[in-house]
Amino acid sequence: MNADYPAELLSREPAPPYRGEGEFALWHFSEDPSLGEFRPRSAAPGAPPLVWAVDTRHAPMFWFPRDCPRGCAWAVPTTTAADRERFFGPGDASRIHVIEAAWLDRVQACRLYAYRLPARAFRPHEVGGYWVAGERADAVERVVVDDVLGRHARAGIEVRITPSIWPFWRQVTQSSVEFSGSRLRNTAPHPLRLD
Repeated sequence: MNADYPAELLSREPAPPYRGEGEFALWHFSEDPSLGEFRPRSAAPGAPPLVWAVDTRHAPMFWFPRDCPRGCAWAVPTTTAADRERFFGPGDASRIHVIEAAWLDRVQACRLYAYRLPARAFRPHEVGGYWVAGERADAVERVVVDDVLGRHARAGIEVRITPSIWPFWRQVTQSSVEFSGSRLRNTAPHPLRLD
């Protein structure tokens, strides 16, 4: 675990360290093995073109197929005892990642490539754990990431598999834990879905 994590640069409490975390670095995850050059792109109409990366501490949130919807949660010092019990229960995991059962086969078969990007080109984004650059960035390393469920287990991160992410998501977003969601538009239909 790296004690040199730049938490003071982030706008929110970072996720807790995980087993085998390694040194601070910036990464881009993809299922494409042939990347190497990353050019700025607009994420939405009118948004400035940027290259996006995630730091090592928050990389496990990307140990999934790109389009897999997932909800991630972790306790912070201001998390109440009731919320710790509600979300983390008797287990000792400090981080939870929730996916839908319909994605399990794709998650099990997933092979990712983590591209390490030069940190000097990036600045922290307003959402903690994300980093952005306004100029091209060339990968300095490529690492194969497979057996993503096993990787979670070895890191001490609990993965929950549920028919729908929405009951969890509705509760976690109104709690005292920190959370992050990705690709929620790809979830299964459910009465609690917010869109």
